[in-house]
Amino acid sequence: MELFTISLLNGLSYGLLLFMLSSGLTLIFSMMGVLNFAHGSFYMLGAYIAYTTTKYFGFWPALLVAPAVAFVAGALFEKFCLRRVHKFGHVPELLITFGLSYLLFEFVQIVWGRAAVDYRVPEALDGPLFTVFGTQFPIYRAFMMLVALVMLVAIWLMLSRTRIGMVITAALTHPQMVEALGHNVPRVLMLVFGGGTALAGLAGVIGGNAYATEPGMAHAVGPIIFVVVVIGGMGSLAGAFIASLLIGVLQTFAVAIDESVVTALSALGLQLSPENFAYPVLDLKLSQVAPILPYLFLVLMLIFRPRGLMGTREG
Repeated sequence: MELFTISLLNGLSYGLLLFMLSSGLTLIFSMMGVLNFAHGSFYMLGAYIAYTTTKYFGFWPALLVAPAVAFVAGALFEKFCLRRVHKFGHVPELLITFGLSYLLFEFVQIVWGRAAVDYRVPEALDGPLFTVFGTQFPIYRAFMMLVALVMLVAIWLMLSRTRIGMVITAALTHPQMVEALGHNVPRVLMLVFGGGTALAGLAGVIGGNAYATEPGMAHAVGPIIFVVVVIGGMGSLAGAFIASLLIGVLQTFAVAIDESVVTALSALGLQLSPENFAYPVLDLKLSQVAPILPYLFLVLMLIFRPRGLMGTREG
């Protein structure tokens, strides 16, 4: 019971961090039809900006400064770079965002160096929140969960209950009509892209000190973000939320159980033995195969439900 409870809480907290990362990418794709390959790099940038801000001004200002910097960087990139290639289709968009990811990677190494920086959890959020069966659950993980849930509610309310949300939604499907009503559609799309990168920057503030802040962090989270978005359904915020939780819980339980694949299959009623099959993978620990489980989930989803859990558009 202790293992189940703690693993569930850790899985939910990790899943909600994945949602913070994937929500910005989902927002950009659903509103603009653009797959931003540099999204993980804005997560990295947010973590490094938060590290520097925390060093001089404290953690709480970093919650505003890092997303603001990511927003400005994303908006300027959309206006001066992405907008110029948008008319040529998806391939140039992918290539230019792919190039941006490498530029940000080199920029971070030039400014902050190649080694990991000492970005720590703030003292006010360092320590246990409660104890479950003798195991402590950190305050900071609960804080991560709270920020992700607040962000989900805020995005949903903005898109469904505010005037700016209606303008953003209408600009995607009926841009000529929106322009006829006096709204600047290119500016709206610039704000959407900037908003998506700001969400990635906020995830960097929250996740950078919970995990490692180093130049390779963008490449570490980049693939898993796209897995979440595809599994949830391209353009579906609710789908990204569900997929994030599923992947977070799946990976966490796989690491926590730490039994062989044979033992896990036996628990499901499949009596297999590596001696009877020429598959050494059956003797691997679940913790060893945990990193590939989301990609296996992705393959199965693409085979049986290509639109994802709650897909709303086909790219």
